[in-house]
Order: sequence, then structure tokens, then C-alpha cells
Amino acid sequence: MKHLEVVAALIEKEGRFLVCQRPSHKAQGDLWEFAGGKIESGETPRQALVRECKEELEVDVAVGELFMEQTHTYSDRIVHLMVFWATIQQGNPVAKEHQNICWATPQQMQQLDFCPADLPMLEKLNHIYKAK
Repeated sequence: MKHLEVVAALIEKEGRFLVCQRPSHKAQGDLWEFAGGKIESGETPRQALVRECKEELEVDVAVGELFMEQTHTYSDRIVHLMVFWATIQQGNPVAKEHQNICWATPQQMQQLDFCPADLPMLEKLNHIYKAK
């Protein structure tokens, strides 16, 4: 089974997070996720996240602390996902590789169909933001 090292960005603005809907023709098509992607050979996780945000959203990000990491097994692959806090330093997000992007609160995200690997992140975000 294929093992993938993947990074994702938690980009927050005024209590809302940037989320992206995957293209229909890709694996997990039409599902929602946080911006990010696969780590390429020779990259650190943070370098990969900066590159992916530039490619997918046309924004420059500063990558902060690790929010969480976890491993999820799909039917055809195992994904090790590292999720970092990130801040947009330059640019406005554009959906270059996704069907849609939007800013959503943790509560609004509960109404979206997310990729299974992202569900633990949603639970943790909901727990944090319910406490506030």
C-alpha cells in the first residue's frame, strides 16, 4: 500500500478558516479539505506547505506551529498528515486547483463533507472554539 506524507494549513481570519473543495475527478473528489498537499523529495514539511499554498491558492504563507498530526488509512493508501497553523503574508486566495474555496467557522465546517483524514482536525477545532 502506498504511504504518503502530506501537509495542510490552518489559515484563520476573524474566526473563520480557509477550506477548499477537491476537484470531482481526483481522489476524494468533491470533498472539502484544508489547503496543502504532498511533501516532495528533499522538502521539509514547512517548505512543502509554503510551496503548496503558492501553487494552489497563489498566496505566500508563514508557517507556524504544528497543530496536530495523524495517520489515516484509505482503501488504497496510508496518509500521514501534518497540520500547521499558517498566516497569509501576501496575496488573496484563488481556487487554482480546487472547485471552490471559502472561509468557514468550525461550526459551519460541520455542514461540509470533509475528507476522512481531516475529520480529527475538525473535532479538535470544534473543541477549541467551543471553549472560547
